[in-house]
Amino acid sequence: MKLYTYFRSSAAYRVRIALNLKGLAYEAVPVHLVKQGGEHLRDDYRAMNPSALVPTFDDDGAMLTQSMAILEYLEETHPAVPLLPAAPRERARVRALAQIVACDIHPVNNLRILRYLVRTLGISDDAKNEWYRHWIGEGFAALEAHLAADPAPGRFCHGDAPTFADCFLVPQAYNAQRFNIDVEAYPNIARINDACAELPAFFAAHPAQQPDAE
Repeated sequence: MKLYTYFRSSAAYRVRIALNLKGLAYEAVPVHLVKQGGEHLRDDYRAMNPSALVPTFDDDGAMLTQSMAILEYLEETHPAVPLLPAAPRERARVRALAQIVACDIHPVNNLRILRYLVRTLGISDDAKNEWYRHWIGEGFAALEAHLAADPAPGRFCHGDAPTFADCFLVPQAYNAQRFNIDVEAYPNIARINDACAELPAFFAAHPAQQPDAE
């Protein structure tokens, strides 16, 4: 298994967490999103992933893209350490929590969006950061409300074992902290993020622990 990754990519971070939780060995292949105009934009990388995004997951020649699809694939092919609950309604809840991050928060704050705001639309860095904080605030407020509404909260997003939802929450909390957003303002998010930080699988997936960390 190979994971084409960038240490700060929250999407790649999600997959690293899932691989670690499942105890799967893989080779990390760094793809720098900034140097030389962005290695993800090179023709050889686009040949693997026409979207020119990370991560790309190579399982014995099968090239998979999109973090949620990769996690679903890992869940189906390596079910011994489940990252989804057994009951259909609970599985739907976990997927919904993950997709609040994947669909509502992350896309409007991705690197290419922030670059477009600055380089093409000409907004200032201060305005860009305000954009980022606004959409984090909107998304975190919704995510916090969903977590608070859980009738049977556990240590993690859903119960007492990590799920897809935690794989998505932790990287987004990391990015929020990079932009000086007070995660402690969202008690459940902060509590779950702290609980995840205690697990070796999350620690090993952290950007600072990656071979391409800067």
